[in-house]
Parts: sequence; C-alpha cells; structure tokens
Amino acid sequence: MGKPTGFIEFTRETPEKRPVEERLKHYREFMGLFPEEKLNKQAARCMDCGVPFCQSGCPLGNVIPEFNDAIYNKNYQQAYEILTSTNNFPEFTGRICPAPCESACVLGINQPPVTIEEIEKHIIEIAFEKGFVTPKKISVRTGKRVAVIGSGPSGMAAATQLNYAGHSVTVFERDEKPGGLLRYGIPDFKLEKWVVDRRINLMKDEGVEFICHANVGVNVNINDILRQYDAVVLCGGSTVPRDLPIQGRELNGVHFAMDFLKQNNKRVDGKDFLAHKDIESNILTEEVSATGKNVIVIGGGDTGSDCVGTSNRHGAASVTQFELMSKPPLSRTDNMPWPTYPMLLKTTTSHEEGANRQWSIATKAFIGDENGNLKALKIIDLEWSTPTPSQSARFNEIPCSEREIPCELALLAMGFLHPQHEGLLEQLGVEYDKRGNVMATEKDYKTPIKKVFAAGDIRRGQSLVVWAISEGRECARSVDEFMMGSSLLESKDKSMLLAFE
Repeated sequence: MGKPTGFIEFTRETPEKRPVEERLKHYREFMGLFPEEKLNKQAARCMDCGVPFCQSGCPLGNVIPEFNDAIYNKNYQQAYEILTSTNNFPEFTGRICPAPCESACVLGINQPPVTIEEIEKHIIEIAFEKGFVTPKKISVRTGKRVAVIGSGPSGMAAATQLNYAGHSVTVFERDEKPGGLLRYGIPDFKLEKWVVDRRINLMKDEGVEFICHANVGVNVNINDILRQYDAVVLCGGSTVPRDLPIQGRELNGVHFAMDFLKQNNKRVDGKDFLAHKDIESNILTEEVSATGKNVIVIGGGDTGSDCVGTSNRHGAASVTQFELMSKPPLSRTDNMPWPTYPMLLKTTTSHEEGANRQWSIATKAFIGDENGNLKALKIIDLEWSTPTPSQSARFNEIPCSEREIPCELALLAMGFLHPQHEGLLEQLGVEYDKRGNVMATEKDYKTPIKKVFAAGDIRRGQSLVVWAISEGRECARSVDEFMMGSSLLESKDKSMLLAFE
C-alpha cells in the first residue's frame, strides 16, 4: 500500500453532517464530502493486510485495497476504473449500503475500520465532477433483445451489463419513473433523486430503453413480451409487506411503512398525491401525514429508521420506534466472530434527529375512537431467553406490563415476505420456494420457464441494495451465455480470484 503506516497515523473520520435543526427543515442530503487531504488520509488507513477480507465481505467483490491505494496516490481515474469494474452504481452503495465490507475489514479487529463506503462515494462523485463518467459506446450490437421487468437496483444492473454485451435492452417499470426502491423506497435525505436520474439518463444515453407506466401482467401482456424478446429477466423485488393482523388493524391511521415512504417521496418530487390515482392499485390512496401526531414505528430496521426521519420532517408530535427483539450489543460477542457481519446496535442519522427507541416490545392491539381513527396502542414487554446451539431465542410476555400509549399514526416496518404473486407471476406460472420467492437456480438464475430469469429480491428475498446489484450483474452474465453460448461480462468469482492472487 502507498502508506504502510497510515492505519497507525490516522484515525477514522467521516464528513461533517449539517446540524439536526437545519436538516429537519428539508429532504436534501446533509452529509458533505471530504477535502482532498482528509480523503487521502482515510484511504491511507487501508492496511497491507495480506488477505483482504473486506472483498469477501462485499457482495460485489469490490477490489477495495486497490482503489484505496489509487485514492491515496491521487490517481482518481484509476480508482474510478477499479471501482466500476465490479460495481455499476457506487453512487448508490456509497450512500445507502450498510457496508458489510467494513465489518470484514482487518483493521476493524481492534480499531475503527476503514471508511470504505465513504471512499466509494467520493470516487464516483469525483469521477462525475472530473468528466471520467461518460456514456459507453456500444460498437457492435448482437441483434438479441432482452426485456428486464423492474427498474430497481437489480434490474438496472442487469440492464446495464446486458447493454454492455451488445444486446438491445428494454426495462419495463410499472410506476411513473424508473428507479424502483431507489426512487420510491429510500428517502431523499439519504439519496436525492437527482442522483438516480443522473444514472438513468446515462443508461439511456448508452442505449437502454425505459418504458414506464408498464405494469406487466396488468396493462402489458407478458405473452407479447415472451414473443418479442430473446430473454426476460424478472427484477420486480420483494414487495408484499409483513402485516400485523391484530385487533384494530382496520383503523384509520395504521399503514404499511412503504406506503408512507413512497407517498412522501412522490410528494417531495412535486406530486399532489391526492390528485393522482396509485398506478399499482388504480385507486385514490389516502394521504398519510405524521404532522402533529404521536407516531409509532413498529420495526427496528432501516425502513423503520427511514420512517423516523420522515416523520420528524413532517413535524410529528412524538416519534417512537418499537423492536420485538432485545436490544443489540454495542460490540461483537462470542456469537459474532470477525469477519462475519455483526448484529450490533445501529444508531442512524434519523435516530440522532429524535426518536424514543424501545426494544422487547410486542403490540397487542390497535385502539380506535368512536370515528374509527387510531388513538392508542396496547403493548406489552417481552423477556427473551438466551439462545443455545440447539434452540433459538424465545420470548415470554412479562406479567402486568401491558399498557396503552397514545398513537394516531402506526407505521408497520416489519420487512417483506415475498414478491407479489398476483398478475405477472401467476400468468407466467413460475414456481416458488418455501418463502414464496421466485424459484431460480443460484448458479445461473434460470427459472423453469424457458428464457425467463430472475434476480434480486424477487429471487433471494428481501435483502440489501448491494446484493440486488450483485444479482443483477451475475444474472446478466448468465443471460448473455444463454443467448450467445459464452460471455465476456465480468463475474464476481473472477474478480475475487484476481484480488487474492
């Protein structure tokens, strides 16, 4: 490495964040960029560790020590070329990835790990600023046509790679703009939509076609697509949320988290939500606002955290977040050995902005007023047993701990079960795994249906954006091999082998 003693000389730093009172007034991103000197020092912390476990921790197999070395030496174009050889969208992963690479960083054994995620973001933003990012010219077209259904991160990655292979790619998106989860699931204060638009426009300039308002299986016939295209890639995501079917679930004021977030993202985009029918359901959807309300977010993950940040920006009277599980530890335990991804207490920027976080809480009932509006939650405390090698942790309700707390808006952020089966998937006749996801092989992403592939959350279940990108890339290679007999597209396995040579 360019600075073998850098990890001794410099400590971990992240860019400054705007003050809470300022950022709560808007939905823009509030973290800046490093000045060149600080970026150089953060890259210098990457050790000459011999075996770069960070790369095995990254679902994309990013060649991390090499781009850190390039940044340290201020060779920004080289850093960009190294990073984008494995990652199509570092501007996304550099903003919203939980960075499993950092959990596997060797330096992280006894010091704060290298700021890999921040360095990724800086590389791509510098590359755009300096003009390194330009549309790739596809010199030869194969004459093959591929339909990608879904324009989230897996669909975008698959489309990009297949386009680079010379195929003509059309992406079908049921909503009004492409981006999927990136556009409608992630709040703007974490990922502003100009970042998504910038990438979509680049893909269009490279030859990828996007067709929006195209709900395949509803207003677009899947049989027409099967006739017209040489391969079809299903990238519809995991969209059916986990529900909480308890007393009072039907009350006004109980909503799924993603409905709340999607509606708010459309509102930030300038849409008068009440004046538009939801394109997926074709019905006028109730406006969901947290303004002046006691908000309770049920679910302790990232989606729940996004609801916290959005509710605070609405001007909620109070924001509380419940988690069924017990409070995670602050540091690794014997059950979380390095370099595995540890389940530690995570305090997000949304939590910093204000939230009453509570663990080991179960919601027993939603309580309404005489008009059918939510007014309170009935909850109870839980006590968890210690897991053993033969039995997972179990909980018991603590006697006499049941109580009611005020709540006018409850947001269910308990994850997703599987993709929507009605419509496209039923018409195709796909097979499902035991969790309800589309059955496709791990090796080549093929479904049992001829020339139909599946990638991302629709296949593997709810997961990370970085996994979705990885799946889209690997699936694209398989599709390319299916149509052409072989493929020159990069694969994660090959990049990992090169990294460890």
